Amino acid sequence: MNIRKTLQQTVDRFRDKPGIIFEEQTIAFWEVQAQTLKLANALRTCGVSKGDKIAIYLPNSPEYIYSYLACFHLGAVGVPLDFMLKSDELSSCLGHSETKVLIAKDRTDVDLGQIQEAVESLQTIILCGEKAAETEGSQYLWYNDLIAEASTDLPEETIADSDPALIMYTSGTTGKPKGILLNYKHLEGSPKAMEYFVDLTDNDIKLAAIPLSHIGGFIYVQNSILFGITLILMDRFNPFKFLENIHRYKVTCFHIVPAMYNAILSLKQIENFDLSSLRWVVVFGAPSSPETLKRFHQYCPNAKFLNGWGMTETCPPNTVTPMDSDNIASVGKPAPSCSIAIVDEDSNELPAGEIGEIVISGWVIMDCYYKDPEATAAMKRDGRLHTGDLGRFDDEGFLYIVGRKKEMIKVAGQIVYAPEVESAFYKNEKVAEVAVIGVPDELRGEAVKAFIVLNEAGQALTAEELRYFAKEHLAHFKVPQHIELRNELPKNRTGKIDKNLLKNEALTQ
Repeated sequence: MNIRKTLQQTVDRFRDKPGIIFEEQTIAFWEVQAQTLKLANALRTCGVSKGDKIAIYLPNSPEYIYSYLACFHLGAVGVPLDFMLKSDELSSCLGHSETKVLIAKDRTDVDLGQIQEAVESLQTIILCGEKAAETEGSQYLWYNDLIAEASTDLPEETIADSDPALIMYTSGTTGKPKGILLNYKHLEGSPKAMEYFVDLTDNDIKLAAIPLSHIGGFIYVQNSILFGITLILMDRFNPFKFLENIHRYKVTCFHIVPAMYNAILSLKQIENFDLSSLRWVVVFGAPSSPETLKRFHQYCPNAKFLNGWGMTETCPPNTVTPMDSDNIASVGKPAPSCSIAIVDEDSNELPAGEIGEIVISGWVIMDCYYKDPEATAAMKRDGRLHTGDLGRFDDEGFLYIVGRKKEMIKVAGQIVYAPEVESAFYKNEKVAEVAVIGVPDELRGEAVKAFIVLNEAGQALTAEELRYFAKEHLAHFKVPQHIELRNELPKNRTGKIDKNLLKNEALTQ
């Protein structure tokens, strides 16, 4: 995908239209282009050339978007990093990716100077924000200074579809990094899928609260420059401000993860906001509860609710509910850019109705895990990517996500899928959030444990009452042996419930 050409076409059509609105600042599309060209030239003065790695370590901001686009103008490789990463994780990703230039915002708990000393490839750090007394005269370059001196006259770069474009690290990276390498052709994957699944137009206004370092956040950037959509950008997700932005800017569409819907529904003030501008909303990133979506729908009855699924490794979304369907229990049907099948442990395809691993084939599959041939070979086999997700097709071709292979819980030889148990609890309107895991059990091998957060109306409920409720909706072996009531559940930066942390806590109890 030629990002420079795409952005130019959008500027030609929508020059003065707001491209980004961020913290009261409105940025027209022509200015998005000008800032991008200036940054690209500034990076060239820092010695960046085609194929070099440029890491981005910022909170959500216009500078994050300019950094993405400048990389693609130069034929460089963007390395978007979560701003919540700490020093060890950051050093690990920068070293593994062989980053040459880091565009960052300073943090008190991260020593960028120490990181630069530790990462051999890292030649230049560009800091965003105001100069602080302690960093004045340091070895860093300053983003604003570079932009002020830069020209918008940028030479054209010849870029092939097969050239590397992004190394995206999986969320919560610890230990050995796993970087997903995508090429410039892959940059077309998500926009083509969105074009197929939904009716985006330049009249739409999208609201982005997902970290731009995540593929779900990056899709917002692609949508904006390809379709001429105004992007309302939040530095982070806040349920009250999210609703406030929908109300204020007449937002027409967004995509968020299930836990974000739960957080929004927990607000008493939700009824005070006008959400009638919403045309469609998408839930993605984790198995979702139809009950939760139905509850949210009552506050925005004009909106079409869609369920979607995909992975960073496969240029999501790979499936989305068709616009003419109300089957939100399913994650929809596949995009034309990929082929999806359900296979058993021996990679044999299974018929409709049977549960197995979801595998994907097509040009949207990642090139590899960067510098990790073993992990690549384990994931990409026989021309297909083995997702690790379990699912099934129905007779009409709708795909249903059952859960991750690692979320299978074996209770005395019986298979329990965690999302199925979670979905049962969500039928209770007094349950705000739930996470189900398997814990060791001497008698059964594994036992089912549920962590539950109750909303204000359910504060009087006990664990036993919840277990009784579950018995009305689940086979006896699926009913949790252990229920722990909590005030909140831990989340990762994309808003998903952090089940790994819950598992580690359970093992140490």
